[in-house]
Amino acid sequence: MVYELYYWDGIQGRGEFVRLALEDAGADYVDVARQPGRGTAAMLKIMDDRGAACPPFAPPFLKVGDVIISHVANILFYLGPKLGLAPQDEVLRYVANGLQLTITDFVAEVHDTHHPIATSLYYEDQKEAAKARSAAFIADRVPKFLGYFERVLQQNSDGRGHIVGTALSYVDLSLFQVIEGLSYAFPVAMRGYAKRYPGLAALHESVRRGPNIAAYLASPRRLAFNEDGIFRHYPELDSAD
Repeated sequence: MVYELYYWDGIQGRGEFVRLALEDAGADYVDVARQPGRGTAAMLKIMDDRGAACPPFAPPFLKVGDVIISHVANILFYLGPKLGLAPQDEVLRYVANGLQLTITDFVAEVHDTHHPIATSLYYEDQKEAAKARSAAFIADRVPKFLGYFERVLQQNSDGRGHIVGTALSYVDLSLFQVIEGLSYAFPVAMRGYAKRYPGLAALHESVRRGPNIAAYLASPRRLAFNEDGIFRHYPELDSAD
């Protein structure tokens, strides 16, 4: 089975959460918008299909045969069991999905630090609002979310340094990406985060050292963070919490 991932070319964005799962599992997949002769046009064709019963609203979405699955958490809920990245216990699979949806909420708030008024406006058109939003995000929301994930990690009765169950899951991979992104976007605010959130720091390091992820991070498939994605570094938005 070849998985077809559709996401904007040139940025990690929300598609990266899906890529990490596919890469860690060594799955056979195609990043369609990056393929010569296909590109973004192939993605837009599916989104604009007037004959489809329910076309996806926006990327990322995954095409598996004739089935199209949209939204990061939904995609990972589908892929997790197939890739060996979800708990075998059904109840814990729903717990994992809930954690991934919480990450989705967090990522939306990250995006709003640099686009607090409207996505249709350039960052430069809402810079002052972004400064106020980022200050509140760093002071209140980062500790709120990271503190929650740290607590869940520490209270996982199965232990082993994973946030749910006894083995690596797609939620662990997504938390790795969150820490990577926050460290890029807010290096001053994230300085010393490992002392405040030792469980998350250990999880991040464990994921980074995994053989498939390490190989992916060293490959050209892993795009660099940039100021077109969700996690953006604007020095004027960064400060110590």
